[in-house]
Amino acid sequence: MSAITRSSATLLAGIALFGAASAAVAQGSAHTAIDTFNTWCFKAGQTEAQARANMGAETAPFALTFWDDSLEPRPDDAPQGVERRCEVAFDGDHRTAAIKALRVQMATPPVFGTKIPLPDTHTADDGTALIEGRELLRGRVAVVQVGTRAAQGRVQTYMGVDRLYAGLGLPEDGS
Repeated sequence: MSAITRSSATLLAGIALFGAASAAVAQGSAHTAIDTFNTWCFKAGQTEAQARANMGAETAPFALTFWDDSLEPRPDDAPQGVERRCEVAFDGDHRTAAIKALRVQMATPPVFGTKIPLPDTHTADDGTALIEGRELLRGRVAVVQVGTRAAQGRVQTYMGVDRLYAGLGLPEDGS
């Protein structure tokens, strides 16, 4: 084998190893984001600062969007009817893993509400893989979502849960 051929083979092996390592890092980052979402995004009573600290958002491998209007003012561009939002977004297409983990989380006691028709406050966008309305206790409704979107030229997976203002989103017939 010539020196050039050995050098090329070494370079290709290095590229393959880097690709495998990058995939493992991305998978680990997705796992961290999914687990962190499931651990913290369903917990009420957090301010934005508390949620950021609890989720390690400043150094996390995901972007966090969080507010809770019952504790502090919501952003000016917050969607109508949404009182509280917790969303993580992370690189890659990890919809299947995110949906599977979310379903397990919602079924783990205390169970996260019961599925209801999607409230008028929300619609599925391109890339939405899961969107559900959930009736919670005390006349509250939440909407959970998983999907992908383009962000800075990359595909990102997002997981979100929005809690609506009291009385919004309940089915008209009370069921």
